Amino acid sequence: MSDHLLIVDDDAGLRELLADYLGRSGFRVTGVADGRGLWAALEQGPVDLVILDLMLPGDDGLVLCRNLRARSPIPIIMLTARGDDTDRIVGLEMGADDYLPKPFNARELLARIKSILRRARSAPIEAGEARRFHFAGWTLDTDSRQLVAPDGVLVPLGASEYRILRVFLDHPQRILNRDQLLDLTQGREAMPFDRSIDVQVSRLRRRLRDDPRESAIIKTVRNEGYLLAASVSRES
Repeated sequence: MSDHLLIVDDDAGLRELLADYLGRSGFRVTGVADGRGLWAALEQGPVDLVILDLMLPGDDGLVLCRNLRARSPIPIIMLTARGDDTDRIVGLEMGADDYLPKPFNARELLARIKSILRRARSAPIEAGEARRFHFAGWTLDTDSRQLVAPDGVLVPLGASEYRILRVFLDHPQRILNRDQLLDLTQGREAMPFDRSIDVQVSRLRRRLRDDPRESAIIKTVRNEGYLLAASVSRES
């Protein structure tokens, strides 16, 4: 069955254009105008990815992104007509997996959708591949994508948080720069002044209760990138 995309945008013309373009690219597409339509569509059946506009009547995209992320790991691409980086950064902090400023190229949106969906799926576990990672008292179960804290508390992870944590766990004790992290998590290169990786690392640190001022797990290496400083053991 084709992947199901949900477009949430109050611009009916844009919804129609995107639905036609993405439909011709092999997706099932549902378009709604606001948050009420979003929740109604989610109740109707599974959705594989949400394309969410920032400026919406009623609850705006940031509120909807935060509430959706609290309920589900469904990947979210946020659209914003504003040029302010602050809005995009806040969107990423609320749990969005990626963003595109309007106006955008439909082919770029399609490429990002495919990239995010490819990474959102759990690849079949091959013989010898780790089912669990243990680090600094934490445990990540790759089957369920559940993160368990040292005190036993289950910590929810969004899709982007899971991907970047997996990258760090697959490359422990190694400095990874922003370009490498973007390529490994989103399949794209960093744009000038792109701070999305910094936002995602900051969000992951909060999940791991890792104070950035005295980080014991994910360390910032000045002018180079980030490093998972904890020892990692794997369980098949």
